[in-house]
Amino acid sequence: MDEDIRKYERVIIGIDPGTNVMGYGILGINGKRAEMVAMGVLELSKMESHYMRLRRIFDRVTSLITQYLPDEMAIEAPFYGKNVQSMLKLGRAQGVAMAAALERDVPISEYEPRKIKMAITGNGAASKEQVQEMLRRILEIDRDAMLPQLDATDALAAALCHFYESSRPTAEKGAKSWKEYISTHPSKVKK
Repeated sequence: MDEDIRKYERVIIGIDPGTNVMGYGILGINGKRAEMVAMGVLELSKMESHYMRLRRIFDRVTSLITQYLPDEMAIEAPFYGKNVQSMLKLGRAQGVAMAAALERDVPISEYEPRKIKMAITGNGAASKEQVQEMLRRILEIDRDAMLPQLDATDALAAALCHFYESSRPTAEKGAKSWKEYISTHPSKVKK
């Protein structure tokens, strides 16, 4: 286990699933501050067997969970393109990554690519390069630390999107009628 990981109140792993390249990013959270702990990619294109690629994804996500002990996983949802076979393969890759998290009791949140881009850049149609540059600025990542594969920053963006979403205060639902309010707050009624 990475000893430095204990200094964070919360750790979020982000996954950008893929059967050719899978991106991952680890965020450490202290209060309202997020910090990049690690990011990388798993290159799978040299493996001929689709099933062996899935096995490798499962093994790598499991080892990342063992190393960084994330409290939560944020994963990018596959988006529907024109190729149904690609969508199926992407869904399998996502499912295997999720299974690794579920095996270790790590809660999972799934985010559409447009929602992630909106959370990071303010534009749901932003390019991967724009997302990468905004992440670099928000998380104060040195340019030399950025990887050429955008899958890594996509995964980090999923983790940061989850941090933003899970840190947002939620309003308590109010009563739908006076009758409901009175029944749930009897001490507030003067008799």
